[in-house]
Amino acid sequence: MNFRRQNVQYADFENKVALVTGSSGGLGLRIAEKLAANGATVVINSRSKEKAEEAVAGLRAISDKVSYVLGDCGDYAAATRIAEGAAAINGGIDIVVSSGAQGSVSPMPFAEMTGAQLVEAFESRFFARVFPVHAAVPYLKVRGGSIVMVGTDAGRHPTPGESIVGAVGASVILMTKALAKEFSRWQIRVNSVSLTLTSDTPSWDRIFGQENFQNRLFSKLVERFPSGRAPTAEEVARVAVFLASEETAQVTGQTISVNGGLSFGGW
Repeated sequence: MNFRRQNVQYADFENKVALVTGSSGGLGLRIAEKLAANGATVVINSRSKEKAEEAVAGLRAISDKVSYVLGDCGDYAAATRIAEGAAAINGGIDIVVSSGAQGSVSPMPFAEMTGAQLVEAFESRFFARVFPVHAAVPYLKVRGGSIVMVGTDAGRHPTPGESIVGAVGASVILMTKALAKEFSRWQIRVNSVSLTLTSDTPSWDRIFGQENFQNRLFSKLVERFPSGRAPTAEEVARVAVFLASEETAQVTGQTISVNGGLSFGGW
């Protein structure tokens, strides 16, 4: 696992507890790296003990204030235990980055999906993002804080085969707005980052690692980036950490697309 040298950018993370779910690799790990480098006490989450231990070992080259909590965020009881574990470190949680989990059903044409696949495709993507946020609210209320959810630009501009992926993405965008209003009474900000194809991630490797509908679909998109390439996980992580910081103290209810100009507009 390749860990990067980080520069301190945000002094306000010092002594704050940051829970980053789905963070033993890919984008979640890049976000955890940046939070750790800026002084946060970082709790990463994974379903795999082996991956979690490997990630923490690498992160401790950046900071010794790093630990992990195991569990599947798509299971509410597990999400509750994860939030409890993070809050026990320093009496609360200040930052939650909910980066979800791999969808158990790949994008495919709607008409070709079975009823069971419709349910599984939605639930595996949606609840893994929402459960940790709900479980962390009692702890965030203690001293206020920031929530960043990771979603998808398919919620604004779905391509063929992304009907359910887009439905989840749209749900995250609308929940970001609704929760920002609800949580403002507790001084909790809620924002989200909306992704397109992102290189240097496990999902990128899965998409282009085999010949199938998903590979053919996204191979066409790669050629359409105005900058000539897809965003990297590092570039997306910068935006997520910025939204979590006090630099954006007056930003809430917003969804920022990091899509390299692949699509514009939206809602």
